[in-house]
Amino acid sequence: MSHQVTGKQQLRTAARLTFGNTASRIYLGLVLAVALFVAVDTLFVSHDDASFAGVWLFFLTAPTVFVFLLGSSMTGADAGGPIWFVYLALIVSVLVQAFALGWFSRLLRGTHRGRSARPQGA
Repeated sequence: MSHQVTGKQQLRTAARLTFGNTASRIYLGLVLAVALFVAVDTLFVSHDDASFAGVWLFFLTAPTVFVFLLGSSMTGADAGGPIWFVYLALIVSVLVQAFALGWFSRLLRGTHRGRSARPQGA
């Protein structure tokens, strides 16, 4: 009996790894909290100097965001490219890292769909 994986099942698995486990949810919640802090600090708090609140988003999305920004600068864009590209790089980096956390969490648990956590015959 062969088991073919459809595109729909692959998308469901990717979504489950990205959003459906504790490690990914904690990471996404932390990123959301920091993004809200950065937005409030940027829009509603007046500073004598520039605020470094936005740096925390880059710390949370490192190292993948820097790979995207490096790729942008290698194509000739100035300082990471247009602002829309920086935001897109942040969003994609968060999703890639949430997926990686979910995959790593599943790898550590050692349980997959269709596999038993107990040895056969036990």
